Amino acid sequence: MIKNSLQLKLSQQLTMTPQLQQAIRLLQLSTVELCQEIQNALENNPLLEVDDHYAEISVVQSPESEQIDTSIMMENKNIPDDIPLDASLDDIYTAGTPSGTHSDYYNEELPVYQGETHQTLYEYLMWQLNLTPFTEQDRAIAISIIQSIDESGYLTTTIEDILEDQNNPDIELAEVEAVLKRIQHFDPVGVGARNLQECMLLQINQLMPINDDLQICKTLITHHLDLLGQKDYKSLIKKLNITQEQLKNAILLIQELQPYPGQSINTEPPDYVIPDILVKKVGKKWQIIINNDALPNLRINQSYAAMEKKASESDSQYIRQALQEANWLIRSIENRNDTLTKVSQFIVEHQQNFFELGEEYMKPMILADIAQAINMHESTISRVTTQKYLQCPRGVFELKYFFSNKMNAESGEETSAIAIKALIKKLIINEDSKKPLSDSKIASLLEEKGMLVARRTVAKYRESLLIPPSNQRKELK
Repeated sequence: MIKNSLQLKLSQQLTMTPQLQQAIRLLQLSTVELCQEIQNALENNPLLEVDDHYAEISVVQSPESEQIDTSIMMENKNIPDDIPLDASLDDIYTAGTPSGTHSDYYNEELPVYQGETHQTLYEYLMWQLNLTPFTEQDRAIAISIIQSIDESGYLTTTIEDILEDQNNPDIELAEVEAVLKRIQHFDPVGVGARNLQECMLLQINQLMPINDDLQICKTLITHHLDLLGQKDYKSLIKKLNITQEQLKNAILLIQELQPYPGQSINTEPPDYVIPDILVKKVGKKWQIIINNDALPNLRINQSYAAMEKKASESDSQYIRQALQEANWLIRSIENRNDTLTKVSQFIVEHQQNFFELGEEYMKPMILADIAQAINMHESTISRVTTQKYLQCPRGVFELKYFFSNKMNAESGEETSAIAIKALIKKLIINEDSKKPLSDSKIASLLEEKGMLVARRTVAKYRESLLIPPSNQRKELK
């Protein structure tokens, strides 16, 4: 028989307040996005202002073999306790892009994004069309052609389809072809081609004067692209009845051609990265610096805050609300920096061999390693390492770069996948280009170093490094 009963149970549950949601969202924003967030807050909240006299931040030093000091690298603003940033919002927010600078870092300015206008290939071709004399009928055909050219510069439809689109019985296929030929003389050279072969021939035909090397190029492109792609040089020399030197010169010319001519116009402006963390070595110690120059430093506008006591009830309520929002924003940013500092400290301590010696000495490291060390959830570590950047003497790296799975060595020691990739890259750089190393040979050489890596894994890592297979790396003697 089922009996009804009442039970009292005490439990703690984290309430996802709007302020906590804001703190978690700010944690995973890139510096550029956070700058925009701060700018919006400054424009909308009169209780916030920029502190132009903010004191220089301190640095954290990493002793040679001692644990890194975990003191917070920011001045104390007497803010409330830490925000529980480990709250789970994985499915609510997404990450973005980065920024930062520090005036004393290497005595040079770090890159800052500069806005610029950007013209598409379509706009560029239409601009040329407007400067080129066409009949009204041919202009309509030309517009249809340009609308059918993709971002790489290739015509994506047939001239028969373009003819049909004109819906004009007076237009013949030859006229569409003639207009296409005129478009193919537009800049960039090779635009409007229907395939790679035509694209390369359009570029070759623009080169002057026509000499033996260019004629060989045209023959290679027209009749022997397959053998050229296979690097079957012996067959090419025999079929074309040319010398090895002539073939080499022709290949050098072909390598100068643009397989995707439209990309020279459509290339997006580069994203300039400003690091969040600066790492440099002073003596025998590594210094970790939060790039405080990356963000404006905020404080409460005391003049407005003082008005709260003298204001009307409605105005007083508005000021209290704005003051609360301002304090939460300041506290959220400081907690973000604190978390970023702790994570970076662990990374630099754990990967000191990388900073000293390079990629080949990278240790395996996963999210759980940091989460356990600094007592935070893995999801929090994932947020704070996404699109946050560290600058050191070896370059600028996203914090996620330092994570990699472990690979076992014969010695029993663990090495990272990044270290294996670095060794593969080094072996290929130093190989004999006339007898490039196969994936099997690379696996054997790694085994000699005590690293057991399957041939398939070598191939996967090589491909991730955008290195072609050995048969495509072979060069003419």
